[in-house]
Parts: sequence; structure tokens; C-alpha cells
Amino acid sequence: MTAAAVAPSDVALVGFKDQANLGMGYLAATLEEHGRRVALLDFNDPTEVLVEQVREADPLVVGFSLIFQYYLPSYRDLARALREAGVTAHFTIGGHYPSLCFDEVLESVPEMDSVARFEGELTLVDLVERLAAGDDWREVPGLALRRGEELTESEPRALIQRLDDLPHPVRPAEPERVIGFRTVPILASRGCARRCSFCSIHAFYRSAPGKVVRKREPAAIVAEMKELNEQDGITVFLFQDDDFPLWGKAGRRWVDELVGELRAQELVGRVVWKISCRAEYVEPELFAQLRDAGLYLVYMGLESGNEGGLEVLNKQISVEQNKAAIATLRELGIAFEYGFMLFDPSSTFDSIRENARFLHSITADGQVGATFCRMLPYGGTPIRDRLREEGRLRGDVTRPDYEFLDPRLTEYHRLLDRAAEGWIHNDGVSHQLNWAWMEVEVLSRLAGPLEHLPEYRAALTDLTTRSNYLLFELVERSALAFERDGDTSLLSPAQPDRICRGLVDELLEMRNGFVAANQARVMAAIERSRVRGPIVSPQIF
Repeated sequence: MTAAAVAPSDVALVGFKDQANLGMGYLAATLEEHGRRVALLDFNDPTEVLVEQVREADPLVVGFSLIFQYYLPSYRDLARALREAGVTAHFTIGGHYPSLCFDEVLESVPEMDSVARFEGELTLVDLVERLAAGDDWREVPGLALRRGEELTESEPRALIQRLDDLPHPVRPAEPERVIGFRTVPILASRGCARRCSFCSIHAFYRSAPGKVVRKREPAAIVAEMKELNEQDGITVFLFQDDDFPLWGKAGRRWVDELVGELRAQELVGRVVWKISCRAEYVEPELFAQLRDAGLYLVYMGLESGNEGGLEVLNKQISVEQNKAAIATLRELGIAFEYGFMLFDPSSTFDSIRENARFLHSITADGQVGATFCRMLPYGGTPIRDRLREEGRLRGDVTRPDYEFLDPRLTEYHRLLDRAAEGWIHNDGVSHQLNWAWMEVEVLSRLAGPLEHLPEYRAALTDLTTRSNYLLFELVERSALAFERDGDTSLLSPAQPDRICRGLVDELLEMRNGFVAANQARVMAAIERSRVRGPIVSPQIF
């Protein structure tokens, strides 16, 4: 594979470029605002391509953006390959895990010169300027580094208090698409006020000086949305806030301003948007207001369907609050997706069945594909520390794991994870069903009247209902059989795999038929979007 040509740059940023990686985009924009040339490189490219691109860029600094800690070995391999190819640039790495566990990262990756901790925009600018001037970079605030054999930290750098002082992030020339409609991620705030035990986000923001939660001004957010809509034809916005800032009286005032700006700038009806928030914020009047201003999809981290699990995860919410939020969204006609941990360190066979029953109850109407996962003890989280104190922490820094209180659950989880793979992993049927539902929500709001929409909704509902039923039948029956006498016959993956392949085939045939019947309408709606330059035919199949 031949590498795309890269111009000489002061900084090469390496990370996943999926969904336009806002973290890298803000780093690049801030560097460029300070007169620095930046190359954005995709970690998904082969190592030999990345090595060639970095050598062409010949940067002062190579910055590695680490999203999940289990990619650390792959980043280490790339750093080693770059050094072996003669790259002498300063190597720095950032992200939640490096920021919170810099000692583990620097010990695991000797090729790294530093860790840029917490919000890295100004730290990276400072680092580049000192290296360019030949000054001592070790005193740059916000770094972790080696001093001889010792791992140490420089003075901490405060969080950025005025987010609107940051330039708009650098975005890819060709944005991703939802059934032909251009989509980009966007931020309204940074930080999270909660303290969930499994999540590194609150530890990340609380470990640096400054106010934890910071909101952008509604006028600035909408101005960015309008610019992207008018210049690049963006009609679908994905807010990537850790927790969309809806809480309290201040949150309500902020929402009123945001909705007012969307209406004043005539974006209502022209764009739609998605948010992530906690379930207790979902209140009928507030979310009706958001829906009418373009909100089409809400992601919530529900995490557990029993009070004991919610307590262990320190969610500070109840099962009934989660149920009430879902009921409100259904009544308002707003689609939702969710995060859920069927397994956590407190799990028993009873709690797994209770979780499965909860999930089945909220997905039984066929409006969302059922998904779940196992809680993992990520670096820097309170629950990892607790598991270590209890002697239950297992695995290594990149593949953290733990022992269940009932040792039989380790084997049951392994078998169920494989048997349910066709539903819950990567391109599993549940994820494909949720993508199809997202397409429906976007199309129904942006493409006008559609042929056979009621029939397609009904068919998609029926398929989703059947898929969810089969998944939870597998979970509940297999958990009971395994607990009772170790029976693993229901966990053989052959039959579930055949079922999932059949469900996916049925979905694709139904979905493609619906899209084909409405292709002219979809194309006309995309043509109406104000796009700079010629419109490229969307990949809608």
C-alpha cells in the first residue's frame, strides 16, 4: 500500500480518524492557530505507511492519541518501528489512560519521551515552541516524563475554562454520511459532574486544576453548526459531550438559549442532532422542546437493571428512573440507544437474569436493538483500585480483567460472549438494526414524505422484536442451565450464528428495498443541502 503524500510538518498527530476524531481536530486547530503545520495521520493505516508518512513530514513532535488502553501494545509497536526507521522527533502521547496512568505508559513504551496529560491543546503548543527554540521542554506544564530513572510530572496545567477560546476543530475534507446526509461530531461542553466507579472521565477532569464542567456559549455552538451547514452541507450533528449539559436551572437556561439560537439562525428543520445524557435529565417538557428543535436520538448509559449493580457502579440513579426516561422518550417519539453492563464485579446468575429481564422489557417493543457488554476495570477508575485491594484484579495494563465472586461466571461469560457475538459485537445484528433505525429517524426528518414508511417501520419493528427475543431467550435459558448443572449445550455458537446471519440477510433485503423506493426523494433532499462544490452521489447502499 502506497502512503498518501504528506507535506513537511511541525507536528504529526497519529490516532483513529473515525468519526472525525474531535480530540485530534482540536489539537490540530490550536497548533495551526499558533502558526504550526500539522499532519493528521490515521492509526488504522498499515505501519509501513505511517512510517513513510512520518518520515516525509519530518516533524519536531509526533503526538499519539490513545483512545482505549488496550491499543497500547499497537502504539508501542508503531513507536518502535518509527525509531527503528530513524525518526528522532519527540514522541508524546495523550488520552484518558496515559493521563491517569502515565507511569504504566512510560514503563511500557520506552520510546515515548513524554505524556501530555489531560487537555493537551496548550501543552502541545508549548512543547513544540520550546523544542523549536532549543529550550528545555521538561518544564512545560502538563507533562509526565522521565528524569533519569525516575518518572515524574511537571507543573499541572489547568483545564481550559473558556472553550469558545479554542478554534473550531480541523475536520476531514469529506465527512462521514448517514444514508447520504453529511454528518460531523461537535462539542457543547467538556467534563462530567458525576463519579461513576467504572468511568475514567470524571477522574480525568478532576485530576487537573480548574472547573470540571465547562459549557460553550449557545450562540457559538449554533454559529459553528450554521457554518458547517452552509459551507459543507452538514445536516446531522453528533454531540460528543460526556454528558450534555442539561442539569439544574442553569442547564434549563442554557437549553432555552440554544433552542432560541437554532430558531433564530433558521436551522430548525434543516438539521438534526444527537446527544448523550443521563437518564434523570429526561423530562417531558424539556425533551419536547429539544425534539422540536431537531433532537432525534438520545444515548444513555443505563448500565444495570438492578439496584445492586447500579450501586456498585456508583451510577447514583435508580432502575425506576431509567425506566421513566425510556417511557418519556417513547411518548415523545425520540429514538434512544443505551449502554449496558450485563456483567459487573458484583454479578451473580440471579443478577444476570434480572438484567436480561430488564433489557428485554425496554427493548420488547422493537424500537431498539438489544446490546450489552461486560464492565472492564480501566486504568484510573475507582473500581480498578477497589478490585486490586480485594485481590480480584487480573490481566495486565492493556487487558484489565477481574475475578467474579462466583468463579463459574468466568467460564459462563466466555461462552455467552462467543454465542451472542452475532448480536452484540462490532457489526452484529443489533448494531445493524440500530443503524437502520437511525437512518429511519434521519430520513423521516430530512427527506420529507417517504414511500412505504409505515410499512417499513412495522417490518423493522417486527424484525427487531424477534431478534431481541431470541437474544434474551439465549441469555436466560443458558444462564439457568449453566448454573443448575453446568450444561453448556445452549452456548454452542453454531445455532446462534445461523440465526444472526438469517436476521442480517432479512434486514438488508428489507432496508435496501425501502431505500431504493425512496432514492429519488433522498437525492432531492441531499441536493437541497447547501454544499460547496459539486455534490457526490451518496453511498446509500
